[in-house]
Formats: sequence, structure tokens, C-alpha cells
Amino acid sequence: EPGPGLPFLPGCAIKDPTKTSFHRSQTLDFKNGYAFSRLPREGVGGDTLFENQLSQDELDDLCTKGATLTYGQVRRTEPSRFTPAFVVYDKKVLKFDAYFQEEVAISPEENYRIRQVGIYYYLEDDSMCIIEPKVKNSGLLQGKLMKRHRVPKNEQGDYYHWKDLNLGIDLPIYGRTYRLVNCDSFTKVFLESQGIIVNPPEELVSDPYTEQRRTPVQKRVVPAGPDPFRQFLIYDTKVLRFYAIWDDTNCAFGDHHPCIIHYFLADDTVEVREVHKRNDGRDPFPVLMRRQRLPKIFVDKNKSFPSCVLEITDHEVQEWYSPKDFGIGKTVTLLGRSFFIYDCDKFTQDFYREKYGITDFQPVDVNEKPLEKVPQVIPPYNGFGIPEDSLQNCLSLFPKPPRKDIIKMLENSLKVLRYQVALESPVPEDKNRRFILSYFLSDDTISIYEPPVKNSGIPGGKYLKRTKVTKPGSTPENPLYYEPSDFTIGSTIEVFGHRFVIIDADEYVLNYLERHAESFPEATVQSIRDHFLPRKVVVETTSSGIPKKDLDDLIVEVQKELKLRQPFNTRQFHETFHHFDKEGSGFLDKAIFLNICDRFNIPSSTILLKKVRWKECCACG
Repeated sequence: EPGPGLPFLPGCAIKDPTKTSFHRSQTLDFKNGYAFSRLPREGVGGDTLFENQLSQDELDDLCTKGATLTYGQVRRTEPSRFTPAFVVYDKKVLKFDAYFQEEVAISPEENYRIRQVGIYYYLEDDSMCIIEPKVKNSGLLQGKLMKRHRVPKNEQGDYYHWKDLNLGIDLPIYGRTYRLVNCDSFTKVFLESQGIIVNPPEELVSDPYTEQRRTPVQKRVVPAGPDPFRQFLIYDTKVLRFYAIWDDTNCAFGDHHPCIIHYFLADDTVEVREVHKRNDGRDPFPVLMRRQRLPKIFVDKNKSFPSCVLEITDHEVQEWYSPKDFGIGKTVTLLGRSFFIYDCDKFTQDFYREKYGITDFQPVDVNEKPLEKVPQVIPPYNGFGIPEDSLQNCLSLFPKPPRKDIIKMLENSLKVLRYQVALESPVPEDKNRRFILSYFLSDDTISIYEPPVKNSGIPGGKYLKRTKVTKPGSTPENPLYYEPSDFTIGSTIEVFGHRFVIIDADEYVLNYLERHAESFPEATVQSIRDHFLPRKVVVETTSSGIPKKDLDDLIVEVQKELKLRQPFNTRQFHETFHHFDKEGSGFLDKAIFLNICDRFNIPSSTILLKKVRWKECCACG
């Protein structure tokens, strides 16, 4: 290290004996996994480095300054920018047309073979490759004969360079000698730009055996006569295809089977294949008749001869099937089966047009015409179940229940209209029978129940299970069912031959009809209202004059008096009250009431009569 004020020259440096560290600071480092270089932070041995006070332009001027001359400093020109060769010659290839001769030692028709190739030289890395164009059915391994690499030139380790390539030269590569005969325009311009004189192009030699094969071969005159081998060579892989229908309807469960008949021209054999469809119910065996010669006419022979177990020979057959026996619109019998030919393919049409002069190949329409739809006749209703349910047996093999109105069932669930009906019958025992008719609004069904009466001789119980009831005069095709509008007081309901008269109804019927008055006729609603009007008057009169507890006590006292008079016919007593109450108001005159009591030997107590106020309701007994 020089002393203060001394230049850094030999002899001016002063060595510091106390300094023992001479290491250099680290300038290479890693950051986020990437290597980078940085300026040293301190000098050798940890000395302080002074920061450079010069700009980048001044540093560039210092690099280009030369020696100081008398007339000033000479500025040097900046060196040219360096470009690598692989960038300059990227995707630049020299292409030469060449050929080589290959010996053929095992063929009597050729002694050598000329193979034409293309030689490609890649300028970016001085590599080469050789490609031979592929020829179909050549029998040779063609394509890339030599993969891309640097090709050695001699045994000293030198490699071929583009300076070694030119037209009209022989290029030995790995034991083969390639003759360069031509090149493309880019190759020629490049070589001339580098000062190489390109030789004139030569003609590309062709392979003599290939040229011989291209010349037409004169056909040999073959004498007339059957020649199986010649027939095989001419018609091999040529097959006539016919589309036919095998009519098997004469047998049990027979049908029309679509088939394809193949006639092989090479050996006059016939094959029949059946065309299957999805879910046709038949086993998937495509071959109906295997490929064989089929006899058309047999030679007359002894019928007792067991020919069924022997193979058919030419001596037993007078004529075999030939192409002239097949055609569109013809019916052929093959091994006992009749096939109707309705169409053929294009090759078959061309064959018959050329050989037999047939031009009409119009296909025959074999599609079955759709059967006329027979209108379904619904049989008359047999009386079992409802007509809708019985109709399902006529519409399908497995009958389904008729569709129900789910919305109506949900809206009218548990809604029942109850009526009291009397049986209209000429039998005297049936005059006093009473029934409860229930109409279910959810599905418009009716059920009839007879309350059991002791010692009446009739068990009672369910008289009609829940079902729909049709009106008289309706037809099975258009049944009309009873509706709530048909039930009025005094109307007659005919249920399967039995006539019922409505004599009473539930109060829920009146409430329901009044809430839905717009859905029912005014006559139906007014009939129910008139029937319940006397009851409302009695209730209003009773509730307004006598307290409920006093009324209940009065009823108990009257019942006790009636029980003392045994036997007492209650039903006849009620019928008498109804007989004299002709207006249906529920009230009787005092004289009529006393007359009825005297008729049934009922003592008319003055106290009770005063409490009753000379009024008696028909429903109170």
C-alpha cells in the first residue's frame, strides 16, 4: 500500500507488518433461490472502500481512452455486438437431392436398386440427416434412414462441414456413397454467398425395376373354357350382395326374416346371413346358411338311395346356382327355404350391368303396410263394481285403478252429508224401517246403514257398502251419479233397484249447503231450510220461555209418567202426532192433544199440562 501522496508504483509501497488478514470480501450470493453477484463492500483484509464518484458515462469514456498523445486522446470505437452462430443460423437448412445404389442379391429380376433420398444439413449445429420418401407397398424400410447428428468425415475425428458439400460429388457416409445431384434455391444462394462455386445440377437417376413395373403388361390370350384358378384370381374378394326376405309365416310362430345373400364369384359359393334387430326375440346367430355351393337341379336317381347322409357331389347335381339365377324381384329356393330378393348393392348392380346388360335395378318395397286400427268396442256394464273400475279391464291386460281427484279428496276429507231415508216397499214389514244414507264428498260415494232395532226381527247393520250410485236412465258409456243437489226432503233415491225416500237430514247438511249455496240449486237449499224451520221455532220458543234445567226436569217427569203406563207403544204414539201435525210445525192444539192422550189412556195431569203449556213437540216423547 503506497504511502500518503505517493503513486502506486514499485518501490513506493509500504508494507504494514501488523496486517495479518488478506481475505477478499464475498461477491456471490443467493436470494429467493436465485444466484446473483454484488459489488464488494470492503477491500482486501477488511480495508475501507471508497465509493466510486464517477458516473457510468465517465467510466465508459475511461474504458475507451487510449494513450495520451501530443494532439489529445484518440477515442476508440465500441466493439461490435456478438451474436452466436445458433442464433444467426436458426431454422436454416441446406437441402440436397441425392441417390445411392443398393445391391440386390436374392432377386432374379433385379441386380441393384436405386433409392432416392434427401440430405438435410442444419447450419445452426452442423448436423445432418437423411430421409427417403415413403412409397406405399414398397416392402422397404423407408422414412428417416439416418437420424440428425454430426456425421464423421474420416477416421481422424473430423466432421462434415457445409464447405464439403456441392453438386456432382460423391458423399460417403457410413459405408454408403450418396451422389448429390441437385439442391434447392436457398442452398444455392447460401453457398454462392460464401464464395463456393456451385456445380451444375445432374439428372436424378430412377430405379430400373420400378420403371419396368410401371410399363403396362400385355395380357396373355387365354383359351376359352372353365379355369377355376383363373376365376379365383379375377374374382377374389368380389362378392355379390342381395337383400332378401325369408317368408316363414307358413310355420307356427313364423315371421318375415330379413336376410343378406352373399354370392362369392371366386368359387360360386353362397352364404345367407340373417339380419337381427334389437329385442327381436331371436337368438343372435348371424349365419343362417354357411358358405357352400348350393344345388339348383338334381340328377334323377333312385329314391331309396340314402342320399341324406352323404355329401352332395358333382355327379348328383345337374345344375348349380349361378349369378344369372339371382336378381331383384326373383324368388330363389335355397335348401328348402324361399327367399324373395328385393334389392342389391352398387357393386352387384355394376356387375350385372356389365356382364348381363341389365339396367333396371328398381328396389321392391317390402315394408309391411300398417294394419288398420280397429275401433275398440266397450262391452256393456255387467253390474260388478263401478263402471270406471270395470272399464279398466277392457283397456289393459293388467287393470289399474281409475285415477282419483286428489285435490278434491284433500279438500273434502272427512266431510259427510247424512240423511235419514225410509224404504219404499210393498212389504208391510218394511214400512217402518229407517236407514242412514251417508254421502261422502271426497269421492262422491254413498253408503247406507240401518240402525238395529230390538225385537224387530231385522238384524240391521250395513245395508250398502261405500260405492258410487248411478241415476236411473244413465248408460254405461255415460254414467250419471247422484250428487248432493239430488237429495231433497221427500225425493226418491233409487239404489240398485231399491227405492228410498228422504225424510230427514243432519244439521251439518243445512250448514254445508248454506256455506256453498252458489254450488247448489236454490230448490235443494230451500228444501232443507223448510225442513229445519219448525225445529228452529221450537228451539227458540223453548230457549226463550223455560230455562234449560227446568225443561230437562219437565222431560224427566213426563218420561216417568209414561213408564208407569206399560205397555206403551212409543212408535205408534209418534206416528199419531205426525198424523195430526199436517203442517209439520211441531205444535198441536190443546183439544187434539187431550184427545190423543185419552186414546192412549194417558192420564192428563193438570200440573203437567200447565207446565207443558198445552204444547207438545213431536220429537219430545
